[in-house]
This record gives sequence, C-alpha cells and structure tokens, in this order.
Amino acid sequence: MIVAMQEGADEGLIQQVIEQLVKMGFEVHRSTGARMTVLGAVGSGIDFDIRILELLPGVQEVHRISSPYKLAGRSFRPEGTIVKLANGIVIGGNEIVVMAGPCSVETREQIFSSAEAVAKAGAKVLRGGAFKPRSSPYSFQGHGEDALKLLREAGEKFKLLIISEVMEISQIPLMLPYVDILQVGARNMQNFNLLRELAKVRKPVLLKRGIAATFEELLLSAEYIMAGGNYDVILCERGIRTFETYTRNTMDISAIPIIHKLSHLPMTADPSHGTGRRDKVAPMARASVAAGADALLIEVHNDPNKAWSDGAQSLFPEQFAKLMDELRMIAPAVGRSIG
Repeated sequence: MIVAMQEGADEGLIQQVIEQLVKMGFEVHRSTGARMTVLGAVGSGIDFDIRILELLPGVQEVHRISSPYKLAGRSFRPEGTIVKLANGIVIGGNEIVVMAGPCSVETREQIFSSAEAVAKAGAKVLRGGAFKPRSSPYSFQGHGEDALKLLREAGEKFKLLIISEVMEISQIPLMLPYVDILQVGARNMQNFNLLRELAKVRKPVLLKRGIAATFEELLLSAEYIMAGGNYDVILCERGIRTFETYTRNTMDISAIPIIHKLSHLPMTADPSHGTGRRDKVAPMARASVAAGADALLIEVHNDPNKAWSDGAQSLFPEQFAKLMDELRMIAPAVGRSIG
C-alpha cells in the first residue's frame, strides 16, 4: 500500500501516519521527494477500510498496490530514484554514466592500460572481475583480493570509481573497502540469501537480470534488497537466453523502457554480455541510449585477442573511444548527456 502525504505535511503528521500503519501490522518504508513524502506499507496488515488512513491529517491519497513488488514499483517513488556515488557522480540523472573495463583483472599492466584508455574516452567507473563465475571449473576464476587491490589502485590513479561482482556472502566484507558498486551477476539474481545480506550494506548494488528472468522476477529480487533497507539499487539488462544461437544472449532493449514504466530504479544496459560479439556491442549500446538507459556497462580490454576471459565481446580501446563519440551525438536527441 502507498500513502502519499500532502505537499508540505510536517514531520509530526508524517509520524502519526507511520504509527498508525505500524499498529495495523505494516512495515513502513519512507521516500521523501522534492514535493512530498510517500510511505510504502509492506505486509499483510489487518483487514481495514482505507478511509481510516485517508482521513488522517496530512494524508493526500492512499492506494492499494496489487503488484508483489511494493518498494521497487514506480508508485513508491514516482519521480524516479537517483543513486548517488562518490565524486558527485549519480546514476538516474540527466547524465548517462558509462562503466567500462575488462571482464577480469589479469595483470597489473592490463588493468592499468585498460583503465587509462576508458578514463581518457570518458568512462566514470572502472569494471573488472576479481571473482569470476565461469561455466567451466577449468576456466580462469579471478585473482581475488589481489585483483581488488589493483582495481582500487588503478581507479585512484585515473579518477575512476570501481564496480566488481560479488558472488557469495563471505566476499562482501572483503570487497567493501575496494569497490564503490557491488554487482550481482545473472546467475545470482535469485540468490536470496546473498540479496538479504546486500540489503544491510550501505553501498549501491547493480542487479543484473537473470538469463531467463521475467521483469517481475527481476523487480522482486530488487525488492529483497530494498526491503532490508538498501534503496540504492541499479537494475541491468544483460540479455536473456532464447532459441537463437548466433549471439551469446538476446539483448532485450525493450526491457529499458518497460522497467522505467514499472519501476523507479535506474536502468543499465550491458551490450557486451547481451550479444557476446564485439561487432554488435556498439550498435546495441547506441540503441540502449536511445531507449533511455541511465548507464552502460561495457567490456574494454587493452588487447582483447589475448584476454583470459570474454575477449570476443571486449572492445579495443580505439573502438570504445569511437563509440563514446557516437553516444555523445545520440544522447542529446533523447534529452541526456554523456561524459
């Protein structure tokens, strides 16, 4: 249920409504916008007449929410969520944020060279895997904390924030000192124990759509994180599995405007995993910006042909620089800007 307070309702009136909702058996989540405060009431509560709430001083309107995702739904924060990062960078605002870098951290030379290239082209966040979930147990699994240290060092040198994937609960405290955004991969989208622990963390979480997940399932996974108190959730479309084999996945561009309609959370596009082909990354990135993506997650490697993982979908630095120039021409057409 959503309770929208009147514009200018003071703190005393808001607290009275919160107390009433708690008495009725609801857990209350508060969202304070530029003009009004919205209270999200989650839980079964008791059987009641919504007019009890509508008649309380300061209440503008009350809505029962039929969708199972109460906090991730657009009605909880109609104006949209802006996730604030360090260095004044925000995701969900006017500027489209580009996160770029190699699939995994391989060597010091590789990550520093890649970081320098993406920073020069205009990326704001350096991506790189320290722990790698691979389909084969014989594939490179990542360097762990050593990789995290290299990421942080490269980020500080080239003024980039850091995003890296967390695979299990035990990795969270290890990663916190090094990363600015914790990424949950497609395989872990419904790892609910991991999501519950990330709900306790006060750092943004980028949540990727599972390979066969519906929009509702994606938003319910976001709900796990938000219900635990972490509202800084960024969603990501990274392609889904279909019957097509030409590309690694099928990049669902329609997910971007649809999620924006259903949810207030920022939406990211990952055309690298979405296609699995270097020659298709740029056109899908351009399409994602046109469709309204708030951020892009792109794999860039200083020498993709020698990459230890995902080289076929990683851009060369010069390709990435060219793509950034193209995106700077497209973004203004949809009322956005890009670094």
